[in-house]
This record gives sequence, C-alpha cells and structure tokens, in this order.
Amino acid sequence: MNKKLFTLLLAIVPMLTFAQEKGLAEKINEGFKPVADAWGGFVFYPIKLGNGIEMPIVIIMLLLAGLVFTIIFKFVNIRLFPISINIVRGNYDDVDHATSGEMAGDPTPGGDAIETIRVEGEGEVSHFQALTAALSGTVGLGNIAGVAVALSLGGPGATFWMIIAGLLGMSSKFVECTLGVKYRDVGEDGTIYGGPMYYLKKGLTDVGKTTLGKILAAVFAVMVIGGSFGGGNMFQANQAAQQFGSMIGSTDLSTALIFGLIMATLVAIVIIGGIKRIGNITEKIVPFMVGIYFVAAIIILVANFSQIGNAFGQIIDGAFNAKGISGGLLGVLIIGFQRAAFSNEAGVGSAAIAHSAVKTKYPASEGLVALLEPFIDTVVVCTMTALVIIITNGDGSIMTYGVKSPDGVLATSKAFASVLPWFPYILTLAVVLFAFSTMLSWSYYGLQGWMFLFGRSKASDYAYKILFCLFIIIGSVASLGAVTDFSDAMIFAMAVPNVIGLFFLFPKVREELSRYLKAIKVLKS
Repeated sequence: MNKKLFTLLLAIVPMLTFAQEKGLAEKINEGFKPVADAWGGFVFYPIKLGNGIEMPIVIIMLLLAGLVFTIIFKFVNIRLFPISINIVRGNYDDVDHATSGEMAGDPTPGGDAIETIRVEGEGEVSHFQALTAALSGTVGLGNIAGVAVALSLGGPGATFWMIIAGLLGMSSKFVECTLGVKYRDVGEDGTIYGGPMYYLKKGLTDVGKTTLGKILAAVFAVMVIGGSFGGGNMFQANQAAQQFGSMIGSTDLSTALIFGLIMATLVAIVIIGGIKRIGNITEKIVPFMVGIYFVAAIIILVANFSQIGNAFGQIIDGAFNAKGISGGLLGVLIIGFQRAAFSNEAGVGSAAIAHSAVKTKYPASEGLVALLEPFIDTVVVCTMTALVIIITNGDGSIMTYGVKSPDGVLATSKAFASVLPWFPYILTLAVVLFAFSTMLSWSYYGLQGWMFLFGRSKASDYAYKILFCLFIIIGSVASLGAVTDFSDAMIFAMAVPNVIGLFFLFPKVREELSRYLKAIKVLKS
C-alpha cells in the first residue's frame, strides 16, 4: 500500500474523533436534509397511476427500457441465455483470439478502431472477472435487507414481479454493456476507459447528436462520482460497521472507527492496483459470498421441502390477488418492480463501466455475459431470500405482510436464524463481504467518471482514491442519512442520461450482435 495514503488514513482518525464529539455529523445531516429531499423528490418524481398509487418516473423509465429492448432483440434474455453461459465458460474464447483473416473478411473484428484493435483484443480482465466485478456492485444489502422490506410491504406476490423485472433488466444490461465495450477508449499503456460517459459522447456523435452526447456524458460522470461516494461507499461502510458492532456487542465510536480504518486500508490495497486487481479479488469473493448465502438458503429449503410448493403458491396468488396490501395488485406490482430495479441497477449504466474492461474483440460477447447479472442478482439470489422468509414466516413471527418492516437486515437474519441459530454470524460475514466488494466496484465506477472529467493523470487517479478511502472511514462513524439519501438518488439519476442514450444507440448493438453471432458460426463451421 502507498505509504502516503496510509499516513493520511491514520491522520484522519483524530479529526473524526473531534468531529464526532462536536456532533458535526448530525449538524451536516440536518443542514443537508432539505437538499437531499429536493434532489430525491426530483429523481424519484412520482407518476400517479390511480387509487392513490404512485410510481417513480425513473423506475418507469428503467422498466420501459427493459421491455422495449426485450422485444426489439427478440427475447435475447432467454433466446441467447445458453450462449451467455458458454461464453463465461470459455467455450467461445477462440472467437476473441481469432485473427482478422478468419473473420470472413472483417478487417476489424467487433468494429474496433484499427489503431487500437491489438490492445483492445487483449483487454484487462476476463469475461468471468468482468461479470463478478459488476456483480459485486449489485449483489449486496439489497438482496438481504431490500427483499425483506419488499415482502413486508407487498407480501409474497412482490417476489413474482421482482422476477419479471429481473428478466426484463437482462435485456437492458445486454444493450448497455455491449455499448460499453464498443465505444471504450484504450490508453497508451493498455488501460481501458469505458462506460456510459464514452458511449454517450462517442456513440451519439456517430448518430449526429454531438452536443447532446457531450451534455449527457458530463451529467452521467458527475452522478456516478456522487453515487460512488454515497451509496457505493458511505452507506456500505455504515451498514457493515453497524452489523459488525452488533455482532460483537460494541457499537461505540472507537469500534466503528477501527472497523472503518481497517476497511479503508483493505480497499486501498486493492483499488490502487486498478481493475485487474479488483477483478482478481471479486472473482474470488463474489462466488464465495453468494455461495455461503446460497448454501444457507438451500439448507433451510431442504429442511422445509414440503412447504416450497405452498411458498410458490403464495407468490403466484399474491401477485394477482393481493389481499391486505395497499394498492392491491398494482401496489404489489410496483413494489416488486422497484425492488428489482434497486437491486440489479439494469439501465442505470454502472455495470457497463466494469464490463468495458473485458478481453474481447466483440462488444456483443460481453453484452451477452452481462445479461447474466440481473438473472443471478434478482432471479436467483432475491428469490432465494424471499422463499426463506415466506416459509419461515408461516406463523407471522417474522413480519406482517402489508406492514413495512423497520429493519430488513434483522428480518432476514431472524428468518434464517429460525432454522439456523448460528446464521447471524454468517450474515455478518456476508454483509461485510458484500459491502467490501460493492465498494471495490463503485470505486472503479467513480474513478472512471472522475478521470473523464478531470483527466487521466496519476495525480487525478490518486486524488480520487484518497477521497474514496476517507469516505469509507467517515461512513463508518457518521450518521449522514441525508447525505447518503442524496447520493443514492444520484445513482438512479444516472439512469436518465443513460437510457436516453440507449434508445438512440440500440441499432449499433443490433449490428454488433449480428457480427458476433456470425463469427461464432464461422468458427464452428
């Protein structure tokens, strides 16, 4: 780890102690709340759908994009799902490594620029590493706490609509991540720079929308930086510190401070190495943390095998016959859709940044890998959580459907602990790992936005990384609810410029998909 960065992390400790003693965190929170409320109200501006039911316009935008792209690309989320699996397994690596002469006369496989094709063919991370890096940014507290909150509000039926929204989100991920690779930049040292900032600027220039592209790219870059410091950093650190303190029975400032300092140090060690090191870490952490959570869920489901059918029955019945739920069928549908959108971030554009660094000559290959992300995050992990809660809540001891659960993490923990008394310890480990991996991914997302705006110098690189690590410590000890609310809203504000760009650029994605499927066919023949 860089000595200067470590020294700075140590220097922040007495400053944070002083700030906490003076109650500065609470004062900042109080003063910032009007700004957070105003910004959140703008981003999540509700559209009235009748009978007092409202749905944030940004969620409608994300779901509409998923539905439209699913239809336009002829159910790519289902039709090409087997190919997606085979790409991750490495079955089509020969396509990426093929020479231009093998590609039926295509001098620039994947449409890459002549001057960068050699570098882009190398990339920085594998398909699997890119997938796990992106998954580490989405699989997290939303799958644990968010599902419990969704069930408490919408009942078992919310699970059905989460699954539907997750399936639609697969198509959005395919489109945005294909564009992320197609329009990425490559530095002289082979470093990849990609994401919505680049395909909005370069892609919209391709279709004659230069000014619009520059504006949307700049807006996205600002939002992703803000989101990385808040929802992708402080919130994660705060929740992990609280869960850790609760487990060891110590919730004072010193414990949180030590936890934050350790977490910041670990994150700093990883992020200084860039996306390659992040990919190397996430490819180990993500399967492990999803695995332990999955195994615990399977144990509970096997122990209650006879009740699984009834649980699915409650999900289907609740999806179309929502008794006791505010807003009825429409209310349950909206709750499920919102939970899925918050969980997998399909259409937000964040994942396109991680996927843009993949080793491939064909943008569509990574788009197909990316569509697995909402499937794993929402269709698999969220559904497993929901099934465990529904089965263990048979007597209503976990929650009352239709009444919001005050703390989703505790509800999920209680559900698992009802069968596995030791699970709260596993949950603590999972929460810390989820938080750690999420911070790794969002540090990379924010850095890409930062360097897009402020340049690619070493000074710019280290300035962002130092700030990011400091915010981890601040998030661990401070009560900055309004600040994190504001930052979370910034994450979903990213969807506005991103989705606008996707609707202009999806014909480019169609071209790339056709080119890639042709390449697979050529090499198979």
